[in-house]
Amino acid sequence: MKLASLKHGRDGRLVVVSDDLAWCAAPPPMFSTLQAALDDWAHAEPILRGVADSLAHDAVPHARFHERDAAAPLPRAYQWADGSAYVNHVELVRKARGAELPASFWTDPLMYQGGSDRFLSPRDAIPFVDDHWGLDLEAEVVVVTGDVPQGASREQAIAAIRLIGLVNDVSLRGLIPQELAKGFGFVQSKPASALSPVFVTPDSLGDAWRDGKLHGVLSVDLNGQPFGRADAGEDMTFDFGTLIAHLAKTRSLGAGSIVGSGTVSNRDSDGGPGKPVAAGGRGYSCIAEVRMIETIDAGKPVTPFLRPGDTVRIEMFDAKHHSIFGAIEQTVG
Repeated sequence: MKLASLKHGRDGRLVVVSDDLAWCAAPPPMFSTLQAALDDWAHAEPILRGVADSLAHDAVPHARFHERDAAAPLPRAYQWADGSAYVNHVELVRKARGAELPASFWTDPLMYQGGSDRFLSPRDAIPFVDDHWGLDLEAEVVVVTGDVPQGASREQAIAAIRLIGLVNDVSLRGLIPQELAKGFGFVQSKPASALSPVFVTPDSLGDAWRDGKLHGVLSVDLNGQPFGRADAGEDMTFDFGTLIAHLAKTRSLGAGSIVGSGTVSNRDSDGGPGKPVAAGGRGYSCIAEVRMIETIDAGKPVTPFLRPGDTVRIEMFDAKHHSIFGAIEQTVG
């Protein structure tokens, strides 16, 4: 089952979307927003699935689904916590500045609490303010949970995953060092992120969703050229069950909490840093990573951060090359 929110007020208007992303139908008024459905999932899920089945059989009023009309599936959420499940990415970041990777990073996930009062729509511009802020994209996978009790196990956490999607977790690299130096985490360096047009239930992904991971190539294009083709299921040190359980260690999570994977990152086939797509590699899911590799190899970065007019596209396709979540396509402005 695929769900989206059309632009309407602060919280959007929930619609059920056909598997091919061509059509959409409205659920009953009691579930006019995705948050309302998540709050009463036991009741909402079978009703929404009924709408999806009727839509598939052309047995319910429906309209064309246009991704440009979509808000973020959750235009605002009660919680947004982003992990760093791909330790390869973290290792490169630290290596570029000459820092060793602590052994604990392989056993204890990194995570930060982001702003969730506003998520950008998948076609919204990425705001540009100052070149020195180092505007960067970060292509990631996200999940949306139901209620998760404090102290939940990994298995309980996986069972609480309601929906899966993509995010462009925008970062301001130039502001990060001074914030981290304070020892208190990100605030200014993490502006609003953009969510994919559609979120999908785990069962709809088939074998692509297994072991708490989304398996498949995360396609990232920059200005129309292939930039990243990393597989989200590979080199993921911490699966989503582990990330959610980590977050729930000392508190319960409310329905509608969004948890991110961190930047998807693969090692090269020889175990070293990834190569550009143009060189036969899997590329990168953020600009910072290629700049790290340039620094390691040549002593300084060459690839610039995002500038006005640059366009980012983030998408994932199924085995038949059909878009699963729709595309995040943003121009810097």
